[in-house]
Amino acid sequence: MRFQGTCLSFERQGAALEVLLHADPCNEIGLAMLGELERVAEAVEAGAGGARAVIFRSDRKGFCAGADLRELQAGLVDRRSAGLGRLARRLPPGVRRRLAKPVVRWEVGRFLDRIHRVFDTFDTAPLLTVAVTHGTVFGGGFELALTADVIVAEQTSRFCFPELRLGLIPGFGGIPRLERDLGNAVIRDLLLSGRSLGAQRAYEVGLVSQVVPTGKGLDVARKLAEAHARFEPATVRRAKAFLKPLPRARLDAEKREFLAMVTDPAVLAALTRFVEDEGLRPYL
Repeated sequence: MRFQGTCLSFERQGAALEVLLHADPCNEIGLAMLGELERVAEAVEAGAGGARAVIFRSDRKGFCAGADLRELQAGLVDRRSAGLGRLARRLPPGVRRRLAKPVVRWEVGRFLDRIHRVFDTFDTAPLLTVAVTHGTVFGGGFELALTADVIVAEQTSRFCFPELRLGLIPGFGGIPRLERDLGNAVIRDLLLSGRSLGAQRAYEVGLVSQVVPTGKGLDVARKLAEAHARFEPATVRRAKAFLKPLPRARLDAEKREFLAMVTDPAVLAALTRFVEDEGLRPYL
């Protein structure tokens, strides 16, 4: 089983289906990346070519910097200015803006529905899922890593939810998955401070299972996959369903809250500042 896309590729290697993220600059999740993540989800649902594990990794300077904020900002600008059709553009600006909000929520909602379906597939897959992280693991990239059963963090890994700087909360399922795995004090500190956790601190609070030297994450993940392959698939399926229940109600609530916030003018203003900022800054 093999796939080569513009944003990622995957192929069977031993016991694992290995997914390599390789989109410049740091694997941002926009429509193109989402479409290829859907290909991965389809492969997983079809049995992953007989693989017993799925390994997510990156060959860029970080694991994933999160959502493609430039694409989101461009979409919001388009819909709030001229994206409602010729008839709507004849209406007064105030009326046009009020009409634009439902359209924005609908289109962002479609994207969220798709990303949630993909992430839920990874989360509940009846096989071992491993995220090998390094460097930037921010926003939506952090949320992707949280779908995995095991996070193997190389020493350079930094985990962060910077969404509050944009007037938003995480929207790809990050809060409910953190609530499932960590104590509330750690979650509130992560979200409300916007600070990042280094690999060692992430290990201490139980976010990652192992911290390994730079460049060694894939070797560790492959050994995990080989060890896991000794278990009966039916046993793994039942064990995962019991150990890792999907927090459906909270995932849906997070999505609704994100959609309620995304049409706030402060969000577009913050995204525009990010897009226009040419200085050095950490990825959001």
